[in-house]
Amino acid sequence: MQKEHTLSKDCPATAIPSGGELTLPAGTSVFITQTLGGNVTVRTDRGLFRIARENAALIDGFSLTEEPDGPAHDGEFSEQLVWDTLKTCFDPEIPVNIVDLGLVYDLAVEETPAGAHTVEVKMTLTAPGCGMGPVIAEDARQKIAALPSVESAKVHIVWDPQWVPQMISESGRKVLGIE
Repeated sequence: MQKEHTLSKDCPATAIPSGGELTLPAGTSVFITQTLGGNVTVRTDRGLFRIARENAALIDGFSLTEEPDGPAHDGEFSEQLVWDTLKTCFDPEIPVNIVDLGLVYDLAVEETPAGAHTVEVKMTLTAPGCGMGPVIAEDARQKIAALPSVESAKVHIVWDPQWVPQMISESGRKVLGIE
């Protein structure tokens, strides 16, 4: 059984799946459904909402377990580091990262004349029109932009090819309990 928590103050949140920004009022009862990727997904009597890491302290009686800001690295940039970073991004409704969900279609890394890097990612969503797409893409972009020597990071949402459940990796299938 999930534990009920209360918001101690008005709390900025994102409605799921519309992606609309709003404020949940102080005193709202919430049930935590997911804490992956550094954000908190909560259920209220009004539906599901994503609360960003920086606002998680507004949930009384809850402490977001500290996760590293990203994958361990030695300060050196690599394409593998970008992939590992993308694996820290989650759809707030699904407990599988966007890479293992099969949402990332392309990753392009280029070195700039100054020796820095530009990174462009093409990703899709599990459903066209999902309002959380821009939120997930921005989460990925911010995490990539914070990597060593990344000068520019862009994440584009694409629809071709259309995502199908068969794109989920073997490890993602295990998490979801599908074979």
